[in-house]
Amino acid sequence: MSLSESLTSELDPDDGGDPRRFHDRRTWDDQPRPNGRKALQLCGQVKDALHGILAECRDDVVRDVIVVSVVPAPNSARLLVAVAVSNTADATDPNTILERLHRHLGPIRAEVAASINRRKVPELAFVVVASEE
Repeated sequence: MSLSESLTSELDPDDGGDPRRFHDRRTWDDQPRPNGRKALQLCGQVKDALHGILAECRDDVVRDVIVVSVVPAPNSARLLVAVAVSNTADATDPNTILERLHRHLGPIRAEVAASINRRKVPELAFVVVASEE
């Protein structure tokens, strides 16, 4: 008779398991955690920063872009930035807008890094949406 058998009348599947793994809350559910206050606060900071950064860009196409929303995708390490063309600008092809934004992505992220208080700058993914008229 082993020691664990002598201490209990019946054995459970959890007997002999690592207690650190049993008490680890990360494994209780496999559902991703909802974005909390900090992630939404970061999105607001990035949105405010992008308004100024894109307005000061030398590229005419990027300068005419308006930031509609910034949301975590899927978490705060990567943000989805929805942009639209301002009503005063000429209608520009969405693919052209995305190409120009990706061309200037390095300097845009550098400016975002300077304006937010985080150790790691989130990745930015852009999507063009219909302008709100």
